[in-house]
Amino acid sequence: MSYEKIEKRNLKEEREKLKLTFSVNDEEFTITVSSTKRLVDILRDDLSLTGTKVSCGIGRCGACLILMDGNLVNSCLLLSYQVQNAHITTIEGLKKRDLDICQKAFLDEGGFQCGYCTSGMIMATKYLFQENENPTDCEIKEGLSGNLCRCTGYGGIYRAVDSIKRTLDSQPKIES
Repeated sequence: MSYEKIEKRNLKEEREKLKLTFSVNDEEFTITVSSTKRLVDILRDDLSLTGTKVSCGIGRCGACLILMDGNLVNSCLLLSYQVQNAHITTIEGLKKRDLDICQKAFLDEGGFQCGYCTSGMIMATKYLFQENENPTDCEIKEGLSGNLCRCTGYGGIYRAVDSIKRTLDSQPKIES
């Protein structure tokens, strides 16, 4: 390849760079990345947040699920330009001091085996209970339907979700 072609390619790559400002787990970041870099790669490679996993890379398995502006999204399907000024929560952001209720339930109920799907399962569960504190069994299955687990047979996962539901049901309700 000639020097001229390399120089043109480098100039093109430079033009496609984007200065991106967003927050992850309540921490502000400003980075410069390719406008077409996937969010999952930014999280893992640029920010060293490796709890978010990459499995299928096409949004079918749920291993890369995160919360963005309060919505559950596949981070493998988002390009950097789509997260400008967004508020993102990853699995690492759920643990403030103690384990989040969802993390604790998965740990207590054995809701994992190899662990590859676990962060996505927990993020989907977190979103499920964020949207509906008392989901039916059908709503639970629907809420987790975008997540694939190849190891557990889902028994421990559903026990963990049921444990969260029981815990939330036993807490006193505050009338507003």
